[in-house]
Amino acid sequence: MAVLAVVSVVGLIVDDRVLVGAPIWAKPLKFAVSFVAYCLTLAWMLQFLTRRRKLGWWAGTVVAATGVIEMVIITGQVMRGKRSHFNHQTPFDAALFNVMGLTVAVLWLGTLVVAVLLFRSTIADRAGARAIRIGAVLGLAGAGVGFLMTRQTPEQAAHPSGIVGAHSVGVPDGGPSMPLTGWSTTGGDLRIPHFVGMHALQLIPLALMGLVALGVRIPRLRDERIRARLVAVMGAVYAAVLALLTWQALRGQPLIHPDGAMLAAAGLIAAGATLGTTAALRLPVGRSDGRTPERPKQPVA
Repeated sequence: MAVLAVVSVVGLIVDDRVLVGAPIWAKPLKFAVSFVAYCLTLAWMLQFLTRRRKLGWWAGTVVAATGVIEMVIITGQVMRGKRSHFNHQTPFDAALFNVMGLTVAVLWLGTLVVAVLLFRSTIADRAGARAIRIGAVLGLAGAGVGFLMTRQTPEQAAHPSGIVGAHSVGVPDGGPSMPLTGWSTTGGDLRIPHFVGMHALQLIPLALMGLVALGVRIPRLRDERIRARLVAVMGAVYAAVLALLTWQALRGQPLIHPDGAMLAAAGLIAAGATLGTTAALRLPVGRSDGRTPERPKQPVA
């Protein structure tokens, strides 16, 4: 995937073709970079398995293999100048997209196996265990949002064109979009919750690493119980944001133009995050080294 990312960058430079409103090599570049982050994180998580490690190895191998198959199809379609996603214009294109759909489902199941094994494993650090498990669950939820994109839109039903499914909601794919991400600025875009959810796999553990680093200056964060509570708050807030972004996309509303209901919901999430963080930080604090102090022994009568 790292090599393919470099190849895609070269493609962006030497190939000026545009497909669905974006440079044709942008999609393989985004997917290659995403797979690099996804697979490296999953490989890092596999080291924490304390049981059924062989099954975890096979699940990780399946994820990597299905990712390769998907990228071969995406890159092959780019070379042909064709859409890889939602393309049913010819029997061959439809067959390729169906294979991609199967590989995505198998990849999701492989990640589910890893998540289940992580829940069944004994991880010494309570905060670390919580961060890894929450990240895995939210990653699965974010990946699952991708299946919503395969539904036929009302416009496609009314005017069949061989394209079944879309990233955007309420507007055609390929319209005005944000730089770099390509997310729609005129309608809803399911790629937003898909992206945010999948990368919880990295962001939740990274946030915990940040808390550990801050513990050098803030003694309170050295307490494992407080870190575990803060991770739980982060997970709840992240899940709420993921649900909010999915709701916004399904309503056909662009990310950068939220309405009053969206802003009110975001305000409630922010308030909940503040209250949850405050409550977590008010837990009894242990010694400066982060361990709980022993209770003084009662004198013997």
